[in-house]
Amino acid sequence: MKILIELPSWLGDSIMSSPAIENIINQFNNVELTLLGSFVSIEAIKHHPNVVKTYVLDKEYVALYKNLKDFEKFDIFFSFRSSYRSTFIKFLIVSAKKYQFKKNKYKDGHQVEKYNNFINDSLDISSMPGRLVLYPLKKVQNSRRKLLGINPGASYGSAKQWLPKEFADVAIDLASDYDIIILGGADEQIIASDIEHSLIENGIKNYQNLAGQTSIYDLLLQIKSLDLFVTGDSGPMHIAAAYKIPTVAIFGPTNDLETSQWMNKKNIVVKKKLKCQPCMRRVCPLQHHHCMKLISSFEVLQAVKRIN
Repeated sequence: MKILIELPSWLGDSIMSSPAIENIINQFNNVELTLLGSFVSIEAIKHHPNVVKTYVLDKEYVALYKNLKDFEKFDIFFSFRSSYRSTFIKFLIVSAKKYQFKKNKYKDGHQVEKYNNFINDSLDISSMPGRLVLYPLKKVQNSRRKLLGINPGASYGSAKQWLPKEFADVAIDLASDYDIIILGGADEQIIASDIEHSLIENGIKNYQNLAGQTSIYDLLLQIKSLDLFVTGDSGPMHIAAAYKIPTVAIFGPTNDLETSQWMNKKNIVVKKKLKCQPCMRRVCPLQHHHCMKLISSFEVLQAVKRIN
């Protein structure tokens, strides 16, 4: 069975689609998956043993047409995206059956459940979403001490970012028990550097700043090696959920009922309960950022105590 899947664009969403993808695979024999998507979504999912081909799609329509017009024929095409661009892709793909996720249809529940309901409706089945599924299975060798991962960034927008000083205060307090790894993408090197400077000023030496230095594959391996993860609502947070890493997740403008960690029992969400939450905006529309600024390092450290 040759199945083509267009993945969600964001790293976290692609990981949250993994239970739905598993349910697709479980419905058929000898499934060969071809993946379309953004670079980060492809990198997160491409190590699955059923994946035979991957294509990172061009954002420009003419180039997209040239890439897809001579594609092979598939038995089924699923798109986990509801954009006009994905509708264009669906039109170009040659497949016996085609299904596209519609965000206006699937409004309720966790994002994992939304994606799985889309597959249930498409295939007329009633499967339940299982755990998040992420490869590789390889494990990084831990240091002699426990490892704390700090993930200060959020690609979605500045509204989701907790203050670097607060992240640093958490790391400083835990440095006697954990070695520290600061994680993040290339766009998050400044905030990671701010945290690093605070660590240096407080005499903390048992840390590594890996922001902007890891591939997606390396990020998977690094997070899998952790004993504790402190993060905002982000793609790496969902990687940690897949690997069952004890996690304290800091939520501000986004809805933790939709995008919190899926099926990770050692997970605590720290958030305020403001009238303006969740606004789901990339930048604070009220320009005060209270949903994140009012969260203190003390609250996060209390959550760490509860999770251990």
